Amino acid sequence: MPNWGEIVVTAGGAPVTTPRDAARDAARDELLKADYHRHDPSLQERVVDWIMDRIDEALGALAGDGTTGTTGLILFLVVAVVIGAALWWRLGAPKRAARTDLGVFGTVGPRSAAEHRADAERHAAAGRWAEAVREQMRALVRGLEERTLLDTRPGRTADEAAAEAGRALPEHAAALTAAARAFDDIAYGERTADQAAFQLLRDLDRTLERARPVLAPAAGGAA
Repeated sequence: MPNWGEIVVTAGGAPVTTPRDAARDAARDELLKADYHRHDPSLQERVVDWIMDRIDEALGALAGDGTTGTTGLILFLVVAVVIGAALWWRLGAPKRAARTDLGVFGTVGPRSAAEHRADAERHAAAGRWAEAVREQMRALVRGLEERTLLDTRPGRTADEAAAEAGRALPEHAAALTAAARAFDDIAYGERTADQAAFQLLRDLDRTLERARPVLAPAAGGAA
C-alpha cells in the first residue's frame, strides 16, 4: 500500500502525488467535525470527573489503600484546594452583598440635634455602642443643618454630608471624612462599634459646634 506523499499510479497510468502535509491537514479537519464529537463529555463534565477521581484516590488513601495516613491527608488537602479552585473558576470570586444606603437618618423622622445627642448618650450609658454611634452621627449632621452649614435634605449619606461640610469647614474636612467612614462601617455591619468610635464622633460634634465656617468670596472679589 502506498504511503502518503508517495507517487500512486492510477488505472489509466497517470501518476498522482499525494502531499503528506495536505493529507494530514485534511484528516485533522475531518476528525474535528462536530459529528465525531457529538457524544463527547463537555469541559465541565471532564473537570467534574477528574475531581471525583481525585476524591476517590484521597478517600482510598485515607482508608489505608497502600499509603500512610499522612500521605492520605496530604492528598485530601490537595483535592480540597483543587475543588475550591474549580468552584472559584466556575462561580467566580465571592462578592460582598450589596448594601442599601438609606442615608444618615434612615427612616427616622425629623428630630433636633439635641434630641439625637440625648439618645446617643443614653445608648452609650447602656453600652449600646452601635446605636450610640448612629445617633451621634445624626446629631452631628443635624447640628450642621441647624447652623445652615448644610441644607436640610432627606436621604443625604454620611459621605455626602462630610464632603459638603468639609467645604465650609476645610480645617475639619479630614476628620469629617474619617467620621463618615467609621459611621458607614458600623452602620452596615462591617465593623464592630465601640466606645472609641462613639467618643470620636462626640468630640468632633462638640468641636464643630464652635467651628467658624470659611465663607466663599463675593462675586465681585471682595472678601
